[in-house]
Amino acid sequence: MSLARLAVTPGEPAGIGPDLLIQLAHGQHWDRSLAELVLIADPQLLRDRAQQLGLPLTLRNFDPILPPAPNQPGELCVQPVALAAPCSAGQLNTANAPYVLSTLEQATDGCLSGQFDALVTAPINKAVINDAGIPFSGHTEFLAQRTGSEQVVMMLATEGLRVALVTTHLPLAQVAAAVNRDRVEAITRILHRDLQRFFGLAKPVITVLGLNPHAGEGGHMGREEIDHIIPAMQTLRSEGIALLGPLPADTAFTEKHLQQCDAVLAMYHDQGLPVLKYKGFGKAVNITLGLPIIRTSVDHGTALDIAGSGSADAGSLETAIETAAAMVYHQRPAPDSL
Repeated sequence: MSLARLAVTPGEPAGIGPDLLIQLAHGQHWDRSLAELVLIADPQLLRDRAQQLGLPLTLRNFDPILPPAPNQPGELCVQPVALAAPCSAGQLNTANAPYVLSTLEQATDGCLSGQFDALVTAPINKAVINDAGIPFSGHTEFLAQRTGSEQVVMMLATEGLRVALVTTHLPLAQVAAAVNRDRVEAITRILHRDLQRFFGLAKPVITVLGLNPHAGEGGHMGREEIDHIIPAMQTLRSEGIALLGPLPADTAFTEKHLQQCDAVLAMYHDQGLPVLKYKGFGKAVNITLGLPIIRTSVDHGTALDIAGSGSADAGSLETAIETAAAMVYHQRPAPDSL
């Protein structure tokens, strides 16, 4: 079985993304035999940041003709994309917003063409992209549009817990209207399918959360469960999807309930993700399901205040790379079936 080839975008150039990748090149805690990493980045940015970090760095130009090869210690393989303006660690510059999007476009297109097996993304700063006059709500939405995906699912995972979201980056005042029967059904189908496809779960069990306190308490605390969530679950169960709930969010994350399921489906961003990040921050991974490509990401932001200091923790990036590689190998046919 050939080595997986992962495209990696370093995210906001002024943030810790470049630091993490340089530190990873020297890291001893991840298995280089899992995949070849190809950075879609400005080589000079990497050289400058490595010098600032006081770490030696060898850059190898990516050659798509050659078969994938493990990255050597202290080495990064790069597909060059030039910055629009000089970059200083910790200092945002709207001039470089198009550069960030260009790295994402090239990496995504490379995955769609089969040049890369998966995409791993370091953190971006959404505000500076919008300040540059480019409407941008996040990686997930960008990738959905770039790949022509009608519906995608944001799922974060750490050891012992996976949390997927029905709604993602919405103001809280808009969440209830977005939690409708069609959306719950569509998101759950994608979650169920991709748990099978990428994680080797033949019959995954999904715990569905209610939207309201106490899961609506029979309609006394809101009718979204009665009007939308429960009817969606009835339809999905008739299709053979194993579901538990809807459960109140304040009890669903207890060990008793988590032992019974493979993933939790939360109705909105801050209903499910605070629990996951408390459990596994720094060792969690953000996964976009429902795309025609595999995409994972870190569970943290750009950390501008520590960029260039050498104090950033590459644990989440290592987890994102390991998860992407595992997903690639899960979806490949078994050797005896080839």
